[in-house]
Amino acid sequence: QVRLTESGGGLVQPGGSLRLSCVASGSIVRVNLMGWYRQTPGKERELVARITSGGPIDYADSVKGRFTISRDSSKNTVDLQMNSLKFKDTAVYYCQADIYNWSTRSIDYWGQGTQVTVAS
Repeated sequence: QVRLTESGGGLVQPGGSLRLSCVASGSIVRVNLMGWYRQTPGKERELVARITSGGPIDYADSVKGRFTISRDSSKNTVDLQMNSLKFKDTAVYYCQADIYNWSTRSIDYWGQGTQVTVAS
């Protein structure tokens, strides 16, 4: 089985920073596209950022210039550095990965989510 595990969420004051991390573990041949999404109650899950082996390909307009996505392919991890956090950034953040293995081929996986709360 493939598992995505997020960490780094928590409570932070406006203007502060957090770094989210996600590691993919299990039966993995190759990790393709990876990304971060977020969701608040009553709202649809939205894309925050996505990254390929060649670099970032998407950022939500609301986070451009403040968030940076990165990955370490050798460790099957993807990070999200969040700076200048705002109240509106409060959400559950989910890690997503398109992972290939011999049994399932290419499948999208999701982490359990990590809560980010921006409050004074």
